[in-house]
Amino acid sequence: MGGIGIWQLLIILLIVVMLFGTKRLKNLGSDLGGALKGFKSAIKEDDEEPPAEQSDGVTGETVDSTAEKVETK
Repeated sequence: MGGIGIWQLLIILLIVVMLFGTKRLKNLGSDLGGALKGFKSAIKEDDEEPPAEQSDGVTGETVDSTAEKVETK
Protein backbone atom coordinates (compact mmCIF):
# COMPACT_ATOMS: atom_id res chain seq x y z
CA MET A 1 0.00 0.00 0.00
CA GLY A 2 1.17 3.53 -0.78
CA GLY A 3 4.00 2.84 -3.23
CA ILE A 4 4.08 3.92 -6.85
CA GLY A 5 4.68 0.97 -9.12
CA ILE A 6 6.21 0.75 -12.57
CA TRP A 7 2.80 0.78 -14.27
CA GLN A 8 1.77 4.02 -12.56
CA LEU A 9 5.06 5.65 -13.60
CA LEU A 10 4.58 4.53 -17.21
CA ILE A 11 1.03 5.94 -17.28
CA ILE A 12 2.26 9.27 -15.86
CA LEU A 13 5.09 9.37 -18.44
CA LEU A 14 2.61 8.66 -21.25
CA ILE A 15 0.31 11.47 -20.10
CA VAL A 16 3.22 13.94 -19.86
CA VAL A 17 4.41 13.01 -23.37
CA MET A 18 0.88 13.43 -24.73
CA LEU A 19 0.48 16.83 -23.06
CA PHE A 20 3.81 18.41 -23.96
CA GLY A 21 5.05 16.44 -26.94
CA THR A 22 8.45 14.87 -27.45
CA LYS A 23 10.07 17.92 -29.06
CA ARG A 24 9.20 20.20 -26.17
CA LEU A 25 10.39 17.62 -23.63
CA LYS A 26 13.65 17.19 -25.57
CA ASN A 27 14.25 20.96 -25.51
CA LEU A 28 13.40 21.09 -21.82
CA GLY A 29 15.83 18.26 -21.09
CA SER A 30 18.68 19.84 -23.05
CA ASP A 31 18.09 23.23 -21.39
CA LEU A 32 18.11 21.61 -17.97
CA GLY A 33 21.28 19.68 -18.81
CA GLY A 34 23.03 22.84 -20.02
CA ALA A 35 22.05 24.68 -16.86
CA LEU A 36 23.40 21.88 -14.67
CA LYS A 37 26.64 21.77 -16.67
CA GLY A 38 27.12 25.52 -16.26
CA PHE A 39 26.36 25.28 -12.55
CA LYS A 40 28.90 22.50 -12.05
CA SER A 41 31.61 24.40 -13.94
CA ALA A 42 30.93 27.54 -11.88
CA ILE A 43 31.22 25.54 -8.66
CA LYS A 44 34.47 23.97 -9.89
CA GLU A 45 35.94 27.39 -10.77
CA ASP A 46 34.94 28.74 -7.36
CA ASP A 47 36.67 25.84 -5.59
CA GLU A 48 39.89 26.28 -7.60
CA GLU A 49 40.35 29.98 -6.81
CA PRO A 50 42.45 30.69 -3.71
CA PRO A 51 40.74 32.80 -1.08
CA ALA A 52 41.21 36.49 -1.77
CA GLU A 53 43.41 38.33 0.69
CA GLN A 54 41.69 41.31 2.20
CA SER A 55 43.76 44.47 2.00
CA ASP A 56 43.22 47.69 3.90
CA GLY A 57 45.52 49.71 1.65
CA VAL A 58 48.65 49.19 3.74
CA THR A 59 51.56 48.01 1.61
CA GLY A 60 54.06 47.41 4.39
CA GLU A 61 56.20 50.46 3.60
CA THR A 62 57.58 52.54 6.44
CA VAL A 63 57.58 56.29 6.24
CA ASP A 64 59.94 58.51 8.22
CA SER A 65 57.74 61.09 9.87
CA THR A 66 60.53 63.38 11.04
CA ALA A 67 61.21 66.50 9.02
CA GLU A 68 64.29 68.64 8.93
CA LYS A 69 64.02 72.34 9.50
CA VAL A 70 64.83 74.24 6.34
CA GLU A 71 65.93 77.85 6.61
CA THR A 72 64.93 80.24 3.87
CA LYS A 73 66.27 83.76 3.35
